[in-house]
Order: sequence, then C-alpha cells, then structure tokens
Amino acid sequence: MLADLAAADAAAVLEGTRRALLDTLRRKINRVLVLEFNAARLRGQLTAGDPAGRWAQFVDRASGPGFWAEMAGPYPTLVHRLRAVTDHRCAAAAELAQRCAADRADLAGLFGADPGELLAVEVGAGDSHRGGRTVTRLRWAGVTMLYKPRSMRVDVELARLLAVLTADDDPATRIQVPRALLRAGYGWAEHVAHRYCVDDAETGTFYRNLGHWLAVMRLVSGTDLHAENLIACGPVPVVVDCESVFTPRPPHPATGAGRATDLVAEQLTGTVLRTGLLPGRGAGLGWRGVDGSGMGMLPDQQPQLGLPELVGVGTDEARIALVPRSFPVNENLPGPRPDLGRHWHRVIEGFEVMAARIAALDRAGELAPLLAGFADCEVRVVVRDSEAYAELGRMLWHPAGLHDQPAAEARARALLARHSMNTRGPAGAEVHAAEVADLLVGDIPIFTTTPAEGWLHTPAGTHCGARVDQIGLAVRRWREADLTLERRVTHAALVSAYLNQGSAPDLHRMATPTPDRRTLDGADLDLRRRRLAAGMLTELIGEAVTCQDGTATWFAPVLGRSGWQTTPLTPDLYGGTLGVAVLLAGYRQEVAAGRADPVQGIDRVLAGTLRTARLTQRWWAEQATHTRRRPDPTGGFIGLGSQLWCWLTLDRLGADGVEDALFLAAQVPAAIAASEGPDMTVGTAGVIVPLLALADRTSDPRWVDVAVTAAEQLTASVRRTEAGQASWAVANWPDGVGGFAHGSTGIGWALARLGLHTGRSAYLELATDACRYERTWYDEALAGWRDPRSPTEVVAAWCHGAVGVGLAARDLLARGLPDEGYAELLSLAVPSAARDGLGYTHTLCHGDAGAWELLAGGNGDRAAAGPSTVDAALLTSLETYGVTTGLAREVYSPSMLSGSGGPAYTLLRMHPDCPLSSVLLLGD
Repeated sequence: MLADLAAADAAAVLEGTRRALLDTLRRKINRVLVLEFNAARLRGQLTAGDPAGRWAQFVDRASGPGFWAEMAGPYPTLVHRLRAVTDHRCAAAAELAQRCAADRADLAGLFGADPGELLAVEVGAGDSHRGGRTVTRLRWAGVTMLYKPRSMRVDVELARLLAVLTADDDPATRIQVPRALLRAGYGWAEHVAHRYCVDDAETGTFYRNLGHWLAVMRLVSGTDLHAENLIACGPVPVVVDCESVFTPRPPHPATGAGRATDLVAEQLTGTVLRTGLLPGRGAGLGWRGVDGSGMGMLPDQQPQLGLPELVGVGTDEARIALVPRSFPVNENLPGPRPDLGRHWHRVIEGFEVMAARIAALDRAGELAPLLAGFADCEVRVVVRDSEAYAELGRMLWHPAGLHDQPAAEARARALLARHSMNTRGPAGAEVHAAEVADLLVGDIPIFTTTPAEGWLHTPAGTHCGARVDQIGLAVRRWREADLTLERRVTHAALVSAYLNQGSAPDLHRMATPTPDRRTLDGADLDLRRRRLAAGMLTELIGEAVTCQDGTATWFAPVLGRSGWQTTPLTPDLYGGTLGVAVLLAGYRQEVAAGRADPVQGIDRVLAGTLRTARLTQRWWAEQATHTRRRPDPTGGFIGLGSQLWCWLTLDRLGADGVEDALFLAAQVPAAIAASEGPDMTVGTAGVIVPLLALADRTSDPRWVDVAVTAAEQLTASVRRTEAGQASWAVANWPDGVGGFAHGSTGIGWALARLGLHTGRSAYLELATDACRYERTWYDEALAGWRDPRSPTEVVAAWCHGAVGVGLAARDLLARGLPDEGYAELLSLAVPSAARDGLGYTHTLCHGDAGAWELLAGGNGDRAAAGPSTVDAALLTSLETYGVTTGLAREVYSPSMLSGSGGPAYTLLRMHPDCPLSSVLLLGD
C-alpha cells in the first residue's frame, strides 16, 4: 500500500508510524523492563563495575530474542499482546497510506492546490480506537491537515447548521468547524492554526462567540467539548472535534445525599454544563482539581499531576516514579493569560443572542427540519472518560496484570461493573468484556449511536438502552429549557473559573454616604437592621431547592478542596449547607428573642438543610470506607473541623448536633494523617479549635489528644527564619504566607488556643514566633498588609490581611495571652481595616461584614455611649447597593463566608444583646 505513495511520502508515513509505535510500546513495557532490570541486578547477572555499565549490559541483553522468549514464563501473554499492538498500528498506517494516495486529487480540490510533498506524519493526535486507528496530523509542503478514521458526516451537518444560524454574522469572525472532505467511514479536515487575539476587541468577540457555541451545543445536546477539542483562532473559537452530539443522557445517579441534592445535580446535568465548554474541575482518578473544559485549562490554575515516568535512565538506579508535570498552555485560549473576569458577560450576551435566533427558527417551523440531517450520522457517546480507561489500561499492562492476566481482566470487569452501577452506564457483562479486550491491546473502547436510534452500539456488537429519537428529544428539551437557569448556571461556572484564576475584576468601591444624625438614631438603625435581615432570609428560603424526602439545598459556586466549582452545596461552613444551617438556626433564635422579624418557611428549610447535611456526611463516610476515596480535609472552614464547629453551634441553638459532631470526630485522625496542608481553611490547624470545643462539650479529654496530634504535625512542618520567625509552606505559597485563612496568623492562633487549653508552653512559643512572622507582612509605607497575590497592593480582608490579623490578636489578648506583639498587630490592623477594608463587598471573608467584626463586633465601636457609626455605614451600604459579594456578585450564593449568608448573620449579631458566636473565629 505504501507503494502507491511517492517515495518521500512513504518515508514520512513510515517514520511517523515508527516513532509513535516505539513510544506506545515503551510506555506499555517500561514497568516490566524496570522490574526485570532490578531482578537481574539483585541476582548478580549484571557484572559491570559501574552503574552505567550495568545499564548497558541489561539493554544489550533485552535487545535479543532470547530475552523475550524468557518473558513467556513470568508474563505468558506479553509478547502476544505487544505483537497485537504492533500489528494494529502497522495495519492502521497502511490503511492511512492507501487512503492518502486515493484521495490526493480530491484533497487538492478541498484546499485549492496540490498539497505538495508530505513532510511529516504525527500519528496519535488522540487515543487509539478500533484496531490502533488514531487521528493523525499530516504536514505537507503546502498545507497541514488531519486524518480522522471515523465518519465525518456529523461535521458536515454541523457546518450546514452553523451556516444558517450565523448567516447574519461577519464571515471573518463567526463560529465554525473545520472544512472537511467526507469519505465512507473516514474523512479529512483542515488544520486550524492557533492564534492569540491581537486586542481587547478581538478577545471580547471570542468570548461572545463562546456564548454562541454554548447555545448551539445546548440545542444539539453536544458533549465532550474539552480544551483539546477547541482551537482559538483569533476571535473565532473553532470546535475541531464535534463527534458527540445528540447523545443519550442517562439519568443522574443517586448521590446518597438526598433528593434535593440529586434534583439539583440532575438539573445541572441537563444544562449547558453538560457540554464540557464551561469550567469545571475533576474530582478523582488523580485528576482532582484539573479543569479541562473548552473555556478552562487556564494558566496557573491546574495542579501538577504525578505521572509515571522512567527516571534514572542510564544507571542501575532506573525506576518508575510519579513525576510532577504541569499542563502545557492549550490552544483553546485567546491569550497567554486570558482574564475571564473581564469578559464573562460577553459569553452571556452571545448565548442570549444565539438562543433568540434558535427560538425564532423554531417559531417559524424551520428548526426541526434543519436538524433532520443529523438523523443517520454516526456519533460517539462518551460513557466513561478517558482517564478511567487510562487507569484500567495501566492496571492491565502492569507486571502483576501481565503475570496473571485472567485475574487482572476479572478485576477490570468488576471495576467497570461498579462504574456502570455508579453512573448508570452500560452494564452487560459481555460489554465489559469487550471493553477489557480493547484495553488489552492498547485501544480505548468506543460506543456510538445515531440520533435517530438513540441506543448505544457497544464494543461487543450489541445494542444497549432504549431506542429514542434524540433529535425530537433535543427539540423538546430546547422548548422546555429554563433559559433563566441556563444563564445562572453559566454565570456560576464562569465565576468559579475566574475565582480559581485569582482574577479581581474592578469592583468599583462603593461610596457609602456619611451617616447623619437621623441615620444614627438607634431605634431607626434597629428597624432597618431587622428589615434587611428579614429580606435576606426571605431570599435565601426562596432560592432553596426542597423535596418531599425532607431535604433542602442550593447550587452556587462552591469553594472546595479542588478549588471553586458550581455544584449543589457541600456540608461545610465556608460555602455549604451547614453554614447556612447555622444562619437559619441563629435567625430562628433571634426571632424567638424578639430581636428579628418572623420569616415564613425557616423551620421547614432548616430541617431540610440539616437532613441534607447529615445524609451527605454519612454517604461520604461510606464512600471513604468502601472505596479509595480520600478522607475529608481537616479544615476549620472547609472540611471536618468546619462541620464539627457547625454541629456544636447548632446544638447550642437547639438542633441536637453532638452525635453528629462525634460521628465526624471519629474520622479526624485518619484525615490528619492525610492532611492537605497546615492552614486554617482546609488544613490541619483548622481542626484544633473545634476539637477543643468538642472536648469541653462532652468532657472527653481524648479529643484534646487528637488536637495535640494535629499540633505536633504543625510543629514538625514549621519553617523558621534566622530571626526565629515561624511560617508554614501552603498551597501557592511554598515559602510561607501571612493572614488568617491560609497563613501564619491562623495557624499560630490555633496553636495558641491549644497552648492556653493544655498549658503547653511550646505551642504558645510557636504561636509567638508565628506572630513575629506576620509582622513582616506589614508594609510601613503602605500602612497595611501586603497582598500575597499582588505584593505592591494592600489587603485588609479576614482571609489574607488586616481583619483576620486583628481579630486573632484581639482574641488572644482577651483570653489572657501575654502580649508578645499581639497588641501592636491589633493597633496596626484597626486603622488598616477602617481605611482599606470597607466598601468593596459585604461578605465576611473579604468585605464589610468581616471588617465590621473587627471594628464593631467586639465592642470596638460600641465602647463609647451612643449609636454605632460602623453599624450605620453597613446598613446604608446594604440598602444602597443590595448584598454585594465580590467576585461572585452576579451569582446568588447563600455562602456564610463569600455569599449573602455572612452579611445576614452579621445583621443578627449587630444587636447588642445577640449571643451568636463569631464565625470568623469559630467562637464558642
């Protein structure tokens, strides 16, 4: 078949195939070779006098046929499987060559000129399927193109649809798919070159066009639009792989967290989130925290992943190790550091414009006929992500899997069965066996359908699922779509992305009028406080999703261990159901005391929120017991510490939370051992104060012992300067950072609280050293705390700056800790918070509610007789602007720390007789 090509073209195909095949084989047998290398070394079979010589000896031995004959003993199927991989790849290359020769004239017609000499062939521009076939990039002298060994009818039909939907747009900037040459069972596509946008106008157009794509893909039930399937060509985002449209959508599996959570998850699954375009983070299989979405994969947001690599090459210390790898910048981005925070409104705008066009076509009776051309297109259905298959493939090619292949196959089939049960995917034993058979020879299994059929064609050659007209279903779903919900979900997902990115859009500092004598009237202040609080609680209850099983929840951008993502609320204090429950229970108490106005529905939603939190916590614990799920983090605001504190607080508010707290506390030792860092928010320090509160509540000293275990871990990981200052390496700041949420102030405060409780001076001394380190973050010239994310600017928030530092210092002084610099920190923090901590948002974490706690919540402003000017300023700002929550200001969130929950809770605490404890200091 290669004879049909010119000599240079044939050489390029051979070289590309050879290079790709060697890389594939090397990755599959590296573990076996390393194991056999070390076995030979230990048996004394490598006699050279130096490491390099012993390496060379083994390489020479492994290069002969005798070595591979010996491998039949410990690995009976190894050579057979390697031969199958090789045969498949070579046959696929021959097929490519034949098609290349046969289609050359037509390719010239597609691109307007003969492509010229074939210079390079890059085999494996994606996973291999169906006998070693892969997408391949061919670089000719005159053009670059892609060969796709699948039907490309769907690409042609999508291009036809786009031509109608974008007919009124500028041809130079409208959304598109690559030009394609269609053949039976395969096709050719033009290569789209990545180009960054040249200016802000092009960037804005790019994000508007992403909104167009969202609406189109919502219409055609598109999925799998991850970063590698989208190329930014200046202002035009080009979808380069659109094979997953009109695919069946299985019902969302039950989560174990109650019907409200399941309903929200089901709703979210049915929205634009399903496309894969919107940002979202992975949660398992080693991909936790990775955002591979079409709009995501943003620079500096992706965690480093440990990938198995051969290290120590050339010596007898060669081994397989997990090597941290950073993700490369993908070609889906319109610039080297795109700022979603400045352009996300253009996405919404684009979605609404395209949605209006689609609706107009539907009203005119033209939409369904326009989609009918997709009916018999073969489309791919992604029933399991590639990461899951990659993990199973590694297991099957592991030396243990090669040694006992039947056992490895049985384990792989069992894992696929469990995956199918959890995801409601294809569950037939013959299907799982066919999937394993593909993985044994290095292929990723493929499931397909046609939109007219709607059932799955499986790798086993069977059908799976019900026969459903997916085009008719898609039209009905479009007509029934809640576009308001779609916009909210898009808002929330994009907000999650730029929160993760650390973007800080211009928040336009709110200018609060100076309170006059009328607005300082105490009675008037209280009426305004009550009215605002009742309004916030009414909105909170109205936004709740409640179900007949007695559960309730919300969806919002949620900060978790993997970053921000849009999900049903988790059971945490920072942005979760338990933080909301504390607010609801606190409001109910204040109503009973006559300090707040009644709001209908509080008891019902509180009971539902508590039920949801309990179900979620027990479901998570069962997962941790029966699967390899990592323990929950220990943090005081996200994790077990936060949940402990919430249940103890709820218990004081009449919600019977001690048993729940004990259930969680039993999980803490394992969580400390698997700690995610030292900080207060997610890490080890965060669990100390809640454990002390549990010990006091139960009179059980064992919880103090667990807190000491956490403190010893902090002691072991402390970093000391020559000046005796103490800091800790935390995520994003390996050299240490100040502040309460993630830095030395919060960690030192927790250690000091433990030292005061136990009388152990070592913890008090370490806290003092942390205080000294915090002082180094204060900039005399700026008269404030340097922002670790932007060191030339000042931050005055609880999380990183003056408010958190001041609250911790004041708390420790009030508890009788000797002044070792705390009074100075407090004296510096108060004016910094008053000057720089007000007017940007109203949240507890980084806004006016947090600043209020330092300036007024501890009687700082109430010391003098008369009304509080800080109270009046906060009330006036809320009345003037509504609740403003910063980066997420356009998305409703009931979050206690970053949403509307914190300001509402602060309004309750504003009453001088309110006994509610501080959230920011995990008060008792």
